[in-house]
Amino acid sequence: MSAVPPFPDAQCEALARHLGECGSGTDITRAFQTCGLRDTSGESTKWKRLFAVFIAIQAKDRSANRILAFIQTYMAPARFVGRSADFEQYRLALNVCLAFVGLEYGADGQFREREVARTLNEAEARVRTIQSKFRDRRMHPEVLKYCRAELMQDNYFHAVFEATKGLAQRIRETSGVELDGAALVDKVFSIDRPLLAFNALRTETEKSEHKGFATLLKGCFAAVRNPLAHEPRILWDGEDDAADYLSLVSLLHRKLDDCVPTLGSEP
Repeated sequence: MSAVPPFPDAQCEALARHLGECGSGTDITRAFQTCGLRDTSGESTKWKRLFAVFIAIQAKDRSANRILAFIQTYMAPARFVGRSADFEQYRLALNVCLAFVGLEYGADGQFREREVARTLNEAEARVRTIQSKFRDRRMHPEVLKYCRAELMQDNYFHAVFEATKGLAQRIRETSGVELDGAALVDKVFSIDRPLLAFNALRTETEKSEHKGFATLLKGCFAAVRNPLAHEPRILWDGEDDAADYLSLVSLLHRKLDDCVPTLGSEP
């Protein structure tokens, strides 16, 4: 990262107060040592120690780069193994502070530049991530199997793209049919000679349900995956659509869980 201008004192204090809640005094000392920072403040309160060191290193370096290096060490994802919920909570609150200097700390432990927030409401709105939108939604593990890396980087555009590709791949693996998109769905879920069935297909109601979910699969490929493959990422709408699209993919995976191969479907 290029040189980052020094943070205002108020910014340093906000960061220090928040980071003081994210670990013990020993954690702070260890991170100081790893980063080669000396704490000569004489303070015992965690946030006051952090604030003193932040102000001192900025005055010496005339940049905030070593503050950011400390944050990366102290808030490294590996330090929160088994405590992912804590990490995400701390990260989101940290990003409220960083929004005022045009930075964001990603779930992968890397900083990214963002537009500078001018109000507290704007800063708080910016950190309402897709993970929080999913908090009350049951997400199928097959969704995360194909787009976990993208979600870890808050890359929602490609998370949706990879999830829909993964949906097609699961159908291919289950059915043995090497087609794609609508052709794949038409072959595998044909109402006359299906290779996989969503139900017993004995009644008109069951046949209607089977056709309905086959149509949903084709709609998912046509309305979600295909446009994403061709439109510029900058034109995409973002988190709200991603939450809904991935919920749809999750629903379709759950329906695939109940699918059964049919007998005598092939000539």
